[in-house]
Amino acid sequence: MSSFRIRPRFKHQVAGQREALENLIKEKLKTQTQFRSTHLPGHIYIRIHPTQQHFWSPQLHLTFEQEEGHVIIRGLYGPNPTVWAVFFFGYVILSLLACFVAVWGFSLCSLNKPVDVLWGLPVLAFIAAVMYIAGQFGQKMGAQQMFDMHHFYENIIHDKVIID
Repeated sequence: MSSFRIRPRFKHQVAGQREALENLIKEKLKTQTQFRSTHLPGHIYIRIHPTQQHFWSPQLHLTFEQEEGHVIIRGLYGPNPTVWAVFFFGYVILSLLACFVAVWGFSLCSLNKPVDVLWGLPVLAFIAAVMYIAGQFGQKMGAQQMFDMHHFYENIIHDKVIID
């Protein structure tokens, strides 16, 4: 799980019925104190208990799809949705600024005017790189909690699950 992936995921096939598997996971979640969960039909969100949670704490989103005689469980590890939104909108704003600076700078260049504004492009690229490094650092800060969630899931299912 220590890769360049921003949101590690897995796909796991289990014999049985969707409702039974959802209920099994819900019951196991009630008997432990490390995690909190939210349930919707076909979805379970597993989060770190608020007393152990920090800014970079991950969550696990499980989706359940019933097929003939088995259930496909998809798991997606990711940050708190607020953290995800901050990074997403940060990248969007940086991209829009880069486009604006590039158009402005190359317009000035075509008019044979000074293009000092183009120095903004490397600055914006540096800010994007810093954001990426911060995201990787945050992922490392939450890695142990992600491992704990993954082992909790594997103990419930009684099977080894490979993360993509």
